[in-house]
Amino acid sequence: MPRVQGTRTGRNAELGLLLFAMVIVAIFGATVEANQLDKLGPSFWVPAVLLGVLFVGLHFVVRFTAPYADPVLIPTVALINGLGVGFLRRLDLARAIARKEAIPGIFAGTSGRQLMWTLIAVILAAVLLLVVRDHKVVSRYAYTLGLVGIVLVMIPAVLPARFSEINGARLWIKLGGFSIQPGEFAKLALVSFFAYYLVRKREVLSLASRRVLGIDFPRGRDLGPVVTVWLLSLLVLVFEKDLGTALLYFGLFVVTLYVATERASWLIIGLVMFFGGVYVAYLLGAAIGGPFANFYDRASVWLDPFNPVFYNRVGGSGQLVQGLLGLGTGGLFGTGPGAGSPGQVPEVRTDFIFAGMGEEIGLFGLSALLVCYLLIVERGLRAGLAVRDSFGKLVAGGLAFTLGLQVFVIVGGITGLIPLTGQTTPFLSAGGSSLMANWLLVAMLLRISDAGRRPATGGPAAQAGGPKQPPAQLHGAMTEVIKP
Repeated sequence: MPRVQGTRTGRNAELGLLLFAMVIVAIFGATVEANQLDKLGPSFWVPAVLLGVLFVGLHFVVRFTAPYADPVLIPTVALINGLGVGFLRRLDLARAIARKEAIPGIFAGTSGRQLMWTLIAVILAAVLLLVVRDHKVVSRYAYTLGLVGIVLVMIPAVLPARFSEINGARLWIKLGGFSIQPGEFAKLALVSFFAYYLVRKREVLSLASRRVLGIDFPRGRDLGPVVTVWLLSLLVLVFEKDLGTALLYFGLFVVTLYVATERASWLIIGLVMFFGGVYVAYLLGAAIGGPFANFYDRASVWLDPFNPVFYNRVGGSGQLVQGLLGLGTGGLFGTGPGAGSPGQVPEVRTDFIFAGMGEEIGLFGLSALLVCYLLIVERGLRAGLAVRDSFGKLVAGGLAFTLGLQVFVIVGGITGLIPLTGQTTPFLSAGGSSLMANWLLVAMLLRISDAGRRPATGGPAAQAGGPKQPPAQLHGAMTEVIKP
C-alpha cells in the first residue's frame, strides 16, 4: 500500500529498534555460553543473526503492506521471542553437560525447534499481512469464525484423555509425537466473532434497566449472551480442567462487551458470575468429586503449596514450590544468564519459564520483561483507539486484552496469586501453537494500527486508485443560504 508523501511512517525507527533488540539477544546468548561452558564459542551469535534476518524480513513486509503500522510492536515482540530462544538454548546446554553428552548444535534440542517454530510463525504473520489488506474484511466471516472457535475449544474435551491430557489439563490434540493446542487459535477466531456480534447488538446491550449506587445495570432479557459464554467457560473449566482458559474466554467476552457499551455494570456482572461459578465448582469438587475433582485439587494446592501431602503428589505443588524458590534465589539482580539452576524447576521450558528466567535475571530483569508485555498491550489498545471503525476498535482491544490476560494468568499462577494453570508465557515458552497464534495476533494488531495511523486522504483521484491528494480545504468554498 503506497504511503502519502511528506508523512512519517516510523519504519526506520522500527528497523533501528529491531537491530538493537537483536544485539541484546546476542549479548544474552554470549553470557549464557560463557557461564555454561567457561568460554565463548564461535557460534554464540548465530541464533541472534538468524532471528534478526527473519524479523527484518517481516519488517520489509510491513514496510510495503502496512507502512503506517505501529513501529514498536515488532521490535518488542522480537526481543521477547529472542530471549526465549536464548534461554531454551541455555537449558539445552545444561542438560547436555549434566548428561556428559556432546554440546548440541544451534539447530538441535528445544531451542532448535523453537527457532523452527519462530520461522513458521513469522511466515504466517507475513502471509496474514499480505492477504488481509483491510481488517474489516474479517467481519464478513464472523459467524464462521465463531463456529470454528467453539469447535476448536471443544475438541480436546471430547477426545479421550490419552489424546488430549497433559499435566491434568485437557487442552491438547496429541497424535504420535506431534501435539497442538487448538485453544490458542480459538481465541483469535472468538475475538473476531465477539467484536462483530457486539457491534451489531451494541445499542440493545447499552440499554439500562435500573440504577444502583450510580451504576446503570442492563435489562434481564439482555443477559442471554453473557450467560451463554459463562456456561461455555464453566464447561471448559469442568471438562478441560483448566481455570486459566475458562477465565481467558469469559474475560475476553466481558471486557469486549464493556468496551462496546461503556457500561461498568457488565464488568461487575461478569466478575460476580465467574467467581461465583468457580466457588460453586470448588464446593462440588470437595463434596462429590467427579469432573470437579481436578479443579478442587488445584485450588487446594494453591491454598497450601508447602503441605507435604501436596508436594509429594504427582502433578502436585512440587513445581510451584520449586518455582517460588527459584524466584527467591534470583533476588533483585539474579545469578546471571546461564549461572543459575533453573533445571530444578519442573516444566521450566513451558509453564515455568518465567520462574526459571527469574532466577537468572532477577526481579529487575523480570520487571523489564513485564514492561515489554505491557508495552505490547498498550500499543494494541492505542491501535484500537486510533482506528475509525467500531469493529476494528473491538478487535484490537480484545486482542490486546487477551495477551495481557494470558500473561497475568501464567505469572499469577507461578507466583501463587491464583491457582496454577496450563497457559504458556506468550513468545517466551517452548511450543509452536502459542508462538504461531500470538504472532498472528501481532499481525492483526499491525494491520489495525496501520488503518488507524494512516493519514486521511480524499478526492476523486484517490477513490479511483490514482495518486492520493490531501483533502480539499473548505474555507474558500462557495456557500448558499436556503430559507425554509
